[in-house]
Amino acid sequence: MTTSSERQSQIKTKLLAGNHPVSASAFARELHVSRQTIVGDVALMRARGEKIIALPRGYAYEQPSTQTAILVCKHMAADAKDELLRIVKLGGVVKDVEIDHPLYGQLRGTLELETENDVNQFINKMEDNHGQLLSSLTDGVHTHTVGYETADQLEQIKESLRSAWYLYE
Repeated sequence: MTTSSERQSQIKTKLLAGNHPVSASAFARELHVSRQTIVGDVALMRARGEKIIALPRGYAYEQPSTQTAILVCKHMAADAKDELLRIVKLGGVVKDVEIDHPLYGQLRGTLELETENDVNQFINKMEDNHGQLLSSLTDGVHTHTVGYETADQLEQIKESLRSAWYLYE
């Protein structure tokens, strides 16, 4: 049986070596422990300063974009997939979603959606789990931190969202 320290070292090695997220369940199978044990190991690693983020597809190390912008959006839940696809199809990365909740203040969910496949997996997982978008708590108003490479790319993303009436201005 591996120790917590050994598991954490293996988790770190695999996440740093890979270019895709790894789920807690996959780590649990590989390391012959429970999923909850992996969740606890990752929590301990984060507490020590490791920049591990939980994505809809699993754990990964945070990858900073060259530049980011915060875009305020508003739309119905049925439009979420279209909104996200408009961003990633233009090369943007949807880093997160955030709302201002009247009771809890700012609530943020890490997304790190980079591709159409990422968006489809996120939407499918939400539907399979009968989940609700954070924006359902704020009548559709939310922000996204969007990673981008050039000012022109950011303008194209904004214009695409604007043309669909998703950009809240």
